[in-house]
Amino acid sequence: MLRTPPLVTVVALPGTGSDADFAARAFGPAARAHGLALHAVEPDPQAVISSCTAALDAAAARGPVLAAGISLGAAIALDWAARHRTAVVGVITALPAWTGAETAHCPAALSASVTAQLLRAHGLEAMIAQMRASSPLWLADALEQSWRGQWPHLPAALDEAAGYAWPSVEALADIDVPVAVVGATDDPVHPIAVAEQWASTLPVAGLRRVTLDELGADPAVLGHAGFAELTRLSTSFAGHK
Repeated sequence: MLRTPPLVTVVALPGTGSDADFAARAFGPAARAHGLALHAVEPDPQAVISSCTAALDAAAARGPVLAAGISLGAAIALDWAARHRTAVVGVITALPAWTGAETAHCPAALSASVTAQLLRAHGLEAMIAQMRASSPLWLADALEQSWRGQWPHLPAALDEAAGYAWPSVEALADIDVPVAVVGATDDPVHPIAVAEQWASTLPVAGLRRVTLDELGADPAVLGHAGFAELTRLSTSFAGHK
């Protein structure tokens, strides 16, 4: 069992263009299984990063935080944890997309930037139709819901996400809080090599692998995998005391 006091709040951050509902479905079941409160963050599309960090700050003012994020949310959670090490008991970074501030070749950043341009050029309805034609049903349903919720500010939110500087190798190596990294083995937008790099570079970390089919069948696979890895890390750490 993960050794966390019951006053810990799991703050769940969604990925680019996503919403609180998906973050809650990803991390809520595992949080409940461990008897922990969950706050799934609904990002402000006009201030994505600051609204996520504000939610983490607010939770930390009440007590210890377990920061959990998907894709962009994973980077925000880890960056926040690096600045608030006494406030955080652990981090779950699901589907990390890149390492380093230079994102010219980051698939997730490129996708966000191109989508923002197309939304401005063609409008929401046309882009939803295009997205649905090329996405698995589970992802299309989730994105349509979040895109409609963030419209008309969605393009700005995507641009902000595309410009976010991901943690560098040096920054990762300096973050000594327990981190569970969850990577998808078959996701070209969030390459498993990035998850492997994070897990091998972070000082107190471990990697769990999932597939997109597993994620599509039940987003809670991210939270369950992350909590399982944090439990292993805490047990391993306790055994070396």
